[in-house]
Amino acid sequence: MLLVDDDPVILRLLEVNFRLDGFEVSTATHGLAAIERAGELHPDAMVLDVMMPGIDGYEVARRVRADPELADTHLVFLTARTRDDEQMQQLGLADVDRVTKPFDPIALVHLVRSRVGDGA
Repeated sequence: MLLVDDDPVILRLLEVNFRLDGFEVSTATHGLAAIERAGELHPDAMVLDVMMPGIDGYEVARRVRADPELADTHLVFLTARTRDDEQMQQLGLADVDRVTKPFDPIALVHLVRSRVGDGA
């Protein structure tokens, strides 16, 4: 599991909740670090903040999907934006789950668990 958010409070909240559910967790605070970590770790799932400085979550997701070794990684966007459907379709990311901030961290953990099972 790779968690990516530029807000340290949100990142820590996510990390604690996923660890409590038994996930092995790695974190990144910006898009470039996320791409590098994903290439090293080959995570089953990634939770990505959409709005980050530099490389945003959409670009991270596009690059992950373009990498044959990472293409099966389950992606979840964490976003304050409520309507991104058209942009997600244009980028070929219609299959990515989206959770809107503010969010329930336990519900997010359950969503990811339902997608990746015990392979996390």
